[in-house]
Amino acid sequence: MSVPPANHLLFADLDVEALPDHPIGKDTWYAVGGRADMLLRPRTTEALSRIVRRCHESDVPVRILGSGANLLVADEGVGGIVVSLDHPHFKEVSYNLDGAPELIRAMAGADMQKTMHETVRRGLGGLEQMAGIPASIGGALTMNAGGAFGEIADSLHAVACLDRRGEIVIYPRESLEMGYRTTNLPDAPILWGTFKLMDRDPLLLRERVKEIFQYKRKSQPMADKSAGCAFRNPIDPQTGERISAGMLIDRANLKGRCVGEAEVSQCHGNFLVMKTGAGKASDLVRLIDVVKQAVHADSGIELETEVVIWDRD
Repeated sequence: MSVPPANHLLFADLDVEALPDHPIGKDTWYAVGGRADMLLRPRTTEALSRIVRRCHESDVPVRILGSGANLLVADEGVGGIVVSLDHPHFKEVSYNLDGAPELIRAMAGADMQKTMHETVRRGLGGLEQMAGIPASIGGALTMNAGGAFGEIADSLHAVACLDRRGEIVIYPRESLEMGYRTTNLPDAPILWGTFKLMDRDPLLLRERVKEIFQYKRKSQPMADKSAGCAFRNPIDPQTGERISAGMLIDRANLKGRCVGEAEVSQCHGNFLVMKTGAGKASDLVRLIDVVKQAVHADSGIELETEVVIWDRD
């Protein structure tokens, strides 16, 4: 697919930092992969709005770079525009919205873990199920991130996105369908999310967070370079229920399988890790294919990747 070039002069009048040919793979949790033809760092909502509108008018694709926790950037990099929401403006979290102590608004670039810990400190329950899930708020909302203890949709109140004209469109929770790692949000940049939390004892909330972290430390390779779960839990064709992708990978005797410097974790089969900093994104892409083929041969079940892969296609 031919991708139109992104000229930094298209954004020269905006409150934005433009970085041509900028490395972004290093900013993902895998810390491998290539460069963005153009990385933009807007400093205001207005600048982001105009970027979205101008890219649409110029037929230039836009990708939003969050925390890089669920992302793999191909070695050859990506074209179009990559927008990083790492300016403090896009990391703000506002409390006591409209005089309601339990209502908060988190901008898309806000860190999920920092936000969760602050709500716990304030005695606000509703985000503690996200303990140990690395993400930006925008990234977590995009895929309805979660795990065994719940998902971000559990306390969601509303989401604001930017349409192709750069206009803010607000989607109340009741208008959204948010299932297992899926939402019906449009393919558009998320600006913020609001959450309706509950008044709770901060000590009890803190204990709950500790319990979740202890569980994850025992069952997941949290210290390794990975993007969390590499595959979604598939539907068992016999029961119609979701089953563990990690269990299927384990049954296929794939733990410890390597391609280059990429390895199926010995701790949890659904985690693909980089053993050293010398690996390439292509190692992980090839290992994903190896796992898919082996699981299908063993169980007849097709695994679907949960990690997002950016490439020039």
